[in-house]
Amino acid sequence: MKMRLHQFELPLAHPFTISRGTITSQPTLIVELCDDTWSGFGEATANDYYGHTCESMIEGLERHRETIENAAWETPAELWSLTAKLPGLSSFAQCAVDLAAHDLWGKRQGRSTLEALGGSFDQPRPSSNFTIGLDSIPRMIEKLRETPDWPCYKIKLGTPEDVEIVRRLREVTDAPFRVDANGGWTVEEALEKIPRLEQLGVELIEQPLAEGEMHLVGQVARSTSLPVVADENCQVEGDVAACAQSGFTGINIKLVKCGGLTSARRMIAEARDLGLKVMVGCMTESSVGISAIAQLLPLIDFVDMDGAALLARDAAKGVRVERGICLYDSRVGNSVERLIAFA
Repeated sequence: MKMRLHQFELPLAHPFTISRGTITSQPTLIVELCDDTWSGFGEATANDYYGHTCESMIEGLERHRETIENAAWETPAELWSLTAKLPGLSSFAQCAVDLAAHDLWGKRQGRSTLEALGGSFDQPRPSSNFTIGLDSIPRMIEKLRETPDWPCYKIKLGTPEDVEIVRRLREVTDAPFRVDANGGWTVEEALEKIPRLEQLGVELIEQPLAEGEMHLVGQVARSTSLPVVADENCQVEGDVAACAQSGFTGINIKLVKCGGLTSARRMIAEARDLGLKVMVGCMTESSVGISAIAQLLPLIDFVDMDGAALLARDAAKGVRVERGICLYDSRVGNSVERLIAFA
């Protein structure tokens, strides 16, 4: 097996703003694992907040290239267990390898990863939201109008105008809203805003509290019937039980944070045992990462997989998400057909 590394700078259709800052393009690393017949593709985006760059991921993967290429594995979980022991290899880099292994594994079997993992295309699958990043209210309205007919929208919040933002957006659509404060509220703000947001058709609250007030999230969750979902506080498998104990009523799993599909599936199983709602989210990534998320849809309650839809140009042909509906043009592996030449 050979490993090839492809680095891209993905241009966004619009500047994307959350409470921590604004980006206009997204660096990403795509790992290709290939044998004599097939290529499997996996992805991990760079992320300043978590301290991972494409260069640091490449450095870690190059350091362990020989081990990865010479590894003997029958299932992706076996390769994941090996990469988990490699010193200096981040969860982000491990994720890219794990997703590529799943894609290759499914292609070798001639069936989708979803089916190889025991799922079925006949099972119900949640629809994705479309994310509206923070901006001026007129610009957020314009972004929503540019993407009509999605089944729901995630609204990035964390400003003094949060309720007014949602009120104005509600004038444009009847679709449900999910709000993500990215840790931008105090507990007082959360308790004041959430009832008003619920009246405006919000169905889910994600990561409401600032880091210093996370011990109070149970108070917030008890104040509402809406799911209160952990994002930044839910990164790896050991965080699932801690989130339940803290009072969150749901978790948002990001593949890059936990190390890929292998660990994500274990997190989903544990969350179910603890009675938590499960969401899987994305970064602003290409269709390589989005196609991997698509293999988990029958297992989860909510999904945020609009990352490639936020791009001005994609780096791959794979699963498509059109108005929230996941379309599998290929049902082999993760459904990644090929990379796209990128100037």
